Amino acid sequence: MTAPAPAPDTLREAVLHAVRTYAGQLTELSHGLHDDAEPALQEHRSAARVAALLDTAGFTVVRPLAGLPTALQATYGTGDLVVAFCAEYDALPGLGHACGHNVNGAASVGAALGLAAVADRLGITVRLIGTPAEEDIGGKVLLLESGVFDDVAVAMMAHAAPEDSVGASSLAIGAWDVAFHGRPAHAALAPWEGVNALDALTVAQTAIGLLRQQLPPGSLVHGVITAGGDAVNVIPELTRARYEIRAPDLEQLALVRDRVHACFEAGALATGARLELEPHGKDFAELRQDGRLTEAYTAAARSLGRDPRSRHGETMASTDMGNVSRLVPSIHPTIGYDTGGAKQHTAEFAAYGKSPGADRAVLDAAAAMALTAVTAAGDPDQRRRLLDGVAARRPGLVDARPR
Repeated sequence: MTAPAPAPDTLREAVLHAVRTYAGQLTELSHGLHDDAEPALQEHRSAARVAALLDTAGFTVVRPLAGLPTALQATYGTGDLVVAFCAEYDALPGLGHACGHNVNGAASVGAALGLAAVADRLGITVRLIGTPAEEDIGGKVLLLESGVFDDVAVAMMAHAAPEDSVGASSLAIGAWDVAFHGRPAHAALAPWEGVNALDALTVAQTAIGLLRQQLPPGSLVHGVITAGGDAVNVIPELTRARYEIRAPDLEQLALVRDRVHACFEAGALATGARLELEPHGKDFAELRQDGRLTEAYTAAARSLGRDPRSRHGETMASTDMGNVSRLVPSIHPTIGYDTGGAKQHTAEFAAYGKSPGADRAVLDAAAAMALTAVTAAGDPDQRRRLLDGVAARRPGLVDARPR
C-alpha cells in the first residue's frame, strides 16, 4: 500500500526549492539554446545540452529516440502515473529563436527537475521528451506514432509569448512541397517551344487567391516560392514552392486541402507543366487543452504572482502538441514576458529571448507545470481519471493517432 502523500504545502515547497536550486542552470540552458540556435532536425547541440543537465540530475537519458537523431527521452522515478513534459528547442532558419523555443525547452526541463523532487512520494514517473522540428515536420507526431506517448497519462509544455494565457486551441495544419516541371526554351528566339513552369505556379497562386473568398471561416493558405528559374532569358523549366494550409480542425483541413489541390492542378492544366506534390512532414491536429489540468495550472501560476488570461474559444497558430492532446490529456499555456510589442516569428521577438523577463518565464512556467502535476497526482479522482485514460486507449492506440 502506498504511504499517504505529504501535506500539499510540503510538496509545493519541495518543488519550488528544486526549481530555485536549478535556476542558474536553467537560465544557462535557455541562453545556450538561444545563442546556438539550430533549425529543425539539426538540433544536435541543443539536444546534448538538455540531455547533459538531466543526466547530471539523475535522470536516465535515451538519445536518439524513435529514429530521430535529435529527439531524446529522460526519465526519473517508477510511479504508475507518467507525467511528460515536452521540450522544444528547434529554431527558425534565419531568425533563430524567434518563437521562443529556448524558453519552451528550458521551462519543460525545469518542470521535470521540479517534479522529480516529489516523484517518489506521489507515485509519479517523470518523463522529459525532447521533441525536435516543431517548426517543420512535427517531431511530436513522429514520436507519437512511434509509441513514445503510449503510457503517458499527462502531457504538458508552456510556450513563450508576449502574455500569459490558458485554454486556447490551435489551427490544424498541413504542408506540401510543390514542383512544376516544364520545358526550357530561349525566351526571345523560341518561347513557344517552352513549357513555362513559373507560369504554372503563377496560375496556381492566382487560383488560390480567388479561392480565399470561398474558404470556410478560420481557413488559411500561405506559401513561398523556393525556386522560380535561373535566367531571365530562359523559359523556366522548374519551379518549387512550399505551401501550408490551416483550418480549425483536421476534418475541415481535409476539405480545404482538396480545394487547394485543384488550384495547383489548374496551373498544370493551363500551361502543360507537370505537377508534383509531396506532403511536407505530418499534419498537425488542433489543440485540445484539458479543462481540469488548465484549472490546476491557472491556480499554480496565480500562486506565483502571474494572472494568465483565459483564451477558451480562441485559436493560436499551429502546434504538433495538438496531435498529442488528441490522445493524452494535455495543456499548452503561454508564458509571457515583455517583448516590446513584438510578436513571434520576428527578429524583434527573438531579441528578447534572454531578457530578465524571459528568464523569469522559464522558472515560473517550470514551477507552475510541476505544481499542476502535483495537484493532479494528489487528487484521487483526478489521478484515477488520468490512469483510466491510459488503460482505455491501449487497445486502440494506433487508430487513435491522427494521421
